[in-house]
Amino acid sequence: MAKSMATEKKESIQTNPLKITDTTFRDAHQSSFATRLRIDDMEPIAEKLDSAGFHSIEMWGGATFDVAHRFLGEDPWERVILLKKLMPKTPFQMLLRGQNLVGYRNYPDDVVYAFCQKSAEVGIDIFRVFDALNDERNFITAFDAIQKAGKHIQATICFSLTERKIGGPVFNMEYYIKKAGILEDMGAHSLCIKDMAGLISPYDAFDLITELKKIVKIPIQLHTHYTSGMASMAYLKAVEAGVDIVDCCLAPFALRSSQPAVEPIIAALLGTPRDTGLNLDLLAELDEYLETRAPKYREFFDTSKMAVIDIGVLLHQIPGGMQSNLINQLKEAGALDRLHEVHKDLPLTRKELGYPPLVTPTSQIVGVQAVANVLMGRYKMISSEVKDYCYGLYGKPPAQIDPDVQKTVLVGYPKGSTPITKRPGDVLEPEMEKAKEAVKAITNDLGDILIYALYPRTGMKYLRHKYGLDKGPYGEKLKTLEQIKAEQELIKKAKEGHLVEKPKPAPFGPSAKIYQVSVEGEVFEVQVQESEDSSPASVGVHGSAPVAVSAPTPAAARSSEPKTAPSHASRSKSSTAKLTVQEGEAALYAPMPGTLVRYEVAIGDKVAEGQSLVILEAMKMENALPSPAAGIIKALGPEPGSSVAKGDILLVINKQ
Repeated sequence: MAKSMATEKKESIQTNPLKITDTTFRDAHQSSFATRLRIDDMEPIAEKLDSAGFHSIEMWGGATFDVAHRFLGEDPWERVILLKKLMPKTPFQMLLRGQNLVGYRNYPDDVVYAFCQKSAEVGIDIFRVFDALNDERNFITAFDAIQKAGKHIQATICFSLTERKIGGPVFNMEYYIKKAGILEDMGAHSLCIKDMAGLISPYDAFDLITELKKIVKIPIQLHTHYTSGMASMAYLKAVEAGVDIVDCCLAPFALRSSQPAVEPIIAALLGTPRDTGLNLDLLAELDEYLETRAPKYREFFDTSKMAVIDIGVLLHQIPGGMQSNLINQLKEAGALDRLHEVHKDLPLTRKELGYPPLVTPTSQIVGVQAVANVLMGRYKMISSEVKDYCYGLYGKPPAQIDPDVQKTVLVGYPKGSTPITKRPGDVLEPEMEKAKEAVKAITNDLGDILIYALYPRTGMKYLRHKYGLDKGPYGEKLKTLEQIKAEQELIKKAKEGHLVEKPKPAPFGPSAKIYQVSVEGEVFEVQVQESEDSSPASVGVHGSAPVAVSAPTPAAARSSEPKTAPSHASRSKSSTAKLTVQEGEAALYAPMPGTLVRYEVAIGDKVAEGQSLVILEAMKMENALPSPAAGIIKALGPEPGSSVAKGDILLVINKQ
């Protein structure tokens, strides 16, 4: 009888087994379907995954903290606590963005200490710490906090290129060797080369690990993505060079922009000195379970191409996640046909900003600015994050920022026009006490306070939901397996020709009444047509086909009638009161959908062309919208906090 691989592994000649970190519970689903894997779908296989023998389980950090509270309605801290009870044996690992923690800006030192303390307390054992600019100064506080908590510090170098391979004036072999030596001297317990874009080629991997092994005494781990198609080959060459640990995930969540599948790596090394010793039969059981749950998340899965790799990465070096963001941003702006212009502008923008590695948050900073450059003109619209970046609040980039661009960006910047050169954390004011004060009426729990400190707007919204202060649905509603099965049945029937189009109902008559209905802050116009007989009335969103419903009672009808918005000296109460533009006036239009954060001006203010007038949150960035003309502010539109659509008038100016 043929031996199974699980049996054959016992006959291996392990002398230096390759260790593997499993990313299924974090980066795999973050890369494959927008970080949407819920705790309910993790718990059933947690114990088996714990017994598999992985070096560590990466299950937190990165985008999980943001997505859990913003979209899933889950407490991000509870995820770690629940899984730790089920998985006590395998070390838990998280991805920490240095001074950025799990957010999109640098936080002050008191927040960093509190976050690391709380993370260690709930069960994180290994902290993979990276900085988007590879600025080691942004590691100082996090390293100290992790050291004091008695946990493992894994220092990280973000892998990036300016050429097709390692070399050139910035990201050459000397650059990586120097950074590795600095991080080891700072007290790191292990070193990770983090290739977030899948750029590392097999022979670059071999050469880089070989050179690092000559000078670094601590274990070396390689992290990459399958985006370009080179990841598994890069791992095998890194194994030959002596890499200690690699990142993989279970097959159902592998490939595309995720990590290589662990199963082929196990099979490839079977019987060699680097045999992993992992049980392939056990992993196959876990794969079968994930296959049953994956259909729930298919709406987040990119099926736009047949190819499981993106050769565009080999051409433009844009990480898969960043490419998806660019596409979504342009779709929202109704300008997807200009993607090629963004691809052309992006390398120039990156060069002007000092060649930051394209990883969160700098990938968003560079990408959003490139999109704005194409849509609005180069550096006509500048996000708050780009301003902070050019001022030095993110740290020191690998190369010098273009002086002319830096000067343009910092015009009118409230902190000044002269960039700082010190560690960003040294100039940031403490925030923990302010955060405690902001939520004291709701909670005094440290985890809750940190949710607010990291994400004030969405964090407060989540906390109000968590403690029952805001009623109603919260977050995204995931489709059930039953709903997925029903959809598949409908598709099958449609393909077989068993579905027919329903006849359209009769149009509304002249007696139809129009009402305005507010649903979660969004106002719809609804037409109601009362029937001549006792049958239900017809109702539909204005302009759509009518649908039969029960006729409203007079009281209900009265409550649906629009109420006159109270007058306000500075703006209209709601976006339904549309502003208009007359001759001699100019309007500032929303260039894309987003949330109106605040106005920088008031009615009656005199403004210059190009002056920042409105802060619009879009694409996870706060964008300063410039004045289209010089003049006097005549009217302001939606209230701060309102959602706006592309093309909405945000304010009106009397031109001068």
